[in-house]
Amino acid sequence: MKRSLAVALLLIGLSVFALSLGAADVAQTWKHILDPFNNSANSSHQIIWEIRAPRIAAALLVGASLGIAGVLAQGSTNNPLADPAILGTSAGAALGVLVGVLSNLVSIGSIGAVLCAAIGALLSTLLTFSLARSALQLITIGIGVSAILTAIVGLTITIISRPDARSISFWSFGSLALVTPQSLLMLAPVLVIATAFAWKITPSLDLLSLGDASVRHIGNDAQRIRWKAFAILATLVAVTVSIVGSIAFLALAAPHIARFINGPRNRSLIFFAGAIGALILLIADTAARALVPPYELPIGLLTSLIGAPILIITLKKGGEVWR
Repeated sequence: MKRSLAVALLLIGLSVFALSLGAADVAQTWKHILDPFNNSANSSHQIIWEIRAPRIAAALLVGASLGIAGVLAQGSTNNPLADPAILGTSAGAALGVLVGVLSNLVSIGSIGAVLCAAIGALLSTLLTFSLARSALQLITIGIGVSAILTAIVGLTITIISRPDARSISFWSFGSLALVTPQSLLMLAPVLVIATAFAWKITPSLDLLSLGDASVRHIGNDAQRIRWKAFAILATLVAVTVSIVGSIAFLALAAPHIARFINGPRNRSLIFFAGAIGALILLIADTAARALVPPYELPIGLLTSLIGAPILIITLKKGGEVWR
């Protein structure tokens, strides 16, 4: 309980602090932050609450979604190296959105883009899952599928000559610059519903650590459990990729850090990995928009830069836990 409260307070504190940082100079920053309802058409108030606040909310929601997706990926495959990027889910979602955008069928962040991303994520996950015959093969084949789809996305972005090529290229590295209040209204319900389903199946994910044979002996279907987990994580990845693009490493790092903090049970990991994912993405997005103003850095690169050292230090200090 104390750990949960500490993480929640840290998220709230950093979110409020992030409101004070950005490329634009804001007069009397803390006055506007501490008085959110006193608008009076003030430009500083609008910058903080209409531009920065939605981005911070999106960072929290997307980070939590990816953290939970990482728990589902690792729990369903019983492999600590699994994440949506390695399984090919993220690359499939990115390819689905790219095809939809270049076909002029959808725009980034729209409901149509979410549908395209969901189709791509589910098809790529289905391809990986159908080709693999073991948990180890699932990771290996997933890496191959992800590499192929990522290469297709990268080459397509490189050779197209459309005016919006630059924005698509930037989005492929992840960006919260295109987030709108409508995006939040789409992302928040999906996260809540997906989290509820993830919470429900986490005891079954704990059973998978016993091995498929043991799961069958107690009357459960291991493959069916995995499909449920894949469907939830594909939905989470589809929505996040369609809105903010591909964000690397976050779904891999957050569950490991959460295990170090609160142990290996998947039910508790849902909360802690979601909170850690939100925290990392919040820090990365704040750095992306505040380090080199007026330019914005690709957030996917910053999540790797921030998350990787934390993961390495966490695993090194907690090495005895995994032996």
